[in-house]
Amino acid sequence: MDEIIVRNMTREECSLAIEWAAQEGWNPGIHDAECFYAADPNGFFLAELNGNPVGCLSAIVYDDHFGFTGFYIVKPELRSQGIGHHLIQKASAYMGNRTVGNDAVVAQQETYKKYGFHLAYRNVRYRGIAFYGETSPPEILDLNQIPFDQLLVYDRGMFPSERSAFLNCWVNQPEGAALGYVKDGQLSGYGVIRKCRQGYKIGPLFADNEGIADNLFLALIGKVPGEEYFLDIPEPNPGAVSLVKRHNMQMVFETARMYSGAAPSLPVEKIFGVTSFELG
Repeated sequence: MDEIIVRNMTREECSLAIEWAAQEGWNPGIHDAECFYAADPNGFFLAELNGNPVGCLSAIVYDDHFGFTGFYIVKPELRSQGIGHHLIQKASAYMGNRTVGNDAVVAQQETYKKYGFHLAYRNVRYRGIAFYGETSPPEILDLNQIPFDQLLVYDRGMFPSERSAFLNCWVNQPEGAALGYVKDGQLSGYGVIRKCRQGYKIGPLFADNEGIADNLFLALIGKVPGEEYFLDIPEPNPGAVSLVKRHNMQMVFETARMYSGAAPSLPVEKIFGVTSFELG
């Protein structure tokens, strides 16, 4: 008789989830596994069928009130056999009564609705080819020149929870760049660009207004001229929609931002780029 077991992943097995995500066409970052695992080492689950890895799901606990799920993958030849249900049960038990967010691909949105998730809005991925921009304004600095505590405070205004362990890894990863916009001594926006299996992704891109977002955007893509890059924007932010249109980017993918429980109150007008579809 077949036996399905769901257990916690090790750090090394988290790299397997990244590989499966690549096979699904999700184009993960080269260094995602390390930073994702740092966010919550207990939040990655592996399904085994008769001892063989066949599926995964992440359920990142950020604090007592909020978590985020991602990496919902079952091997294609074994789908519709209950493996996904076992993964969701395990992740749901770990999350408890927290509000939980996810970015559901089109094929899984009805599944998540059955588990109590509801649609908040669409996130849309756009693609472009980077070019050399003009010299960046003096307000743009490498994030390592900005006190980390200041970054944490700014990020917390854009995200439902503090995520210090994750951010400490995310803004310092190799093969990328992390930039901040400092105005009158205060951080008024920041962005990260990282190398992925295909091209680069920008995320997050947070800014107090569209002008700051545009300056950060140009400085980030200026780090990788000639390269393909992607930006995931929340559709309800008209400034983000204007930005991708202004730079002739092409829509290539979409997800549904869904929540179980009350959706967090976030300044979506300041969110010009989602950090990642896997961790929120």
